Amino acid sequence: MSWTPLYIVIALALGYILLKRSGQVSVKEAVQYVKGGAMVIDVREPSEFNSGHLSQAVNMPLDRIDVLVPGAVRDKSKVLLLHCQSGVRSGVAKNKLLAMGYKNTYNLGSFQRAASIVGRR
Repeated sequence: MSWTPLYIVIALALGYILLKRSGQVSVKEAVQYVKGGAMVIDVREPSEFNSGHLSQAVNMPLDRIDVLVPGAVRDKSKVLLLHCQSGVRSGVAKNKLLAMGYKNTYNLGSFQRAASIVGRR
């Protein structure tokens, strides 16, 4: 029996996990930002948000983030912590906001990870 297919599957799984976590703020940094008054933004759709969300989170869906954030956050230096269901949409939102000049924008990742850092309602 050849072990090569098993090694390939393990390497792909590890690569996927590392790629998914890349670009996410560390737990330690996120905790400090929350303590410092960071704004927590949930970029999921309203139906997802209404089915359960973090008590401090404001719902600003990804497809409207470029319109909603400027109206709610005038200070482009404010720390913004973004999350979604899996961490993918919040990563896209982070890049959009960085391009708009919001330099202290961070991806918390998945809802589960954000809940463990910020606390859950």
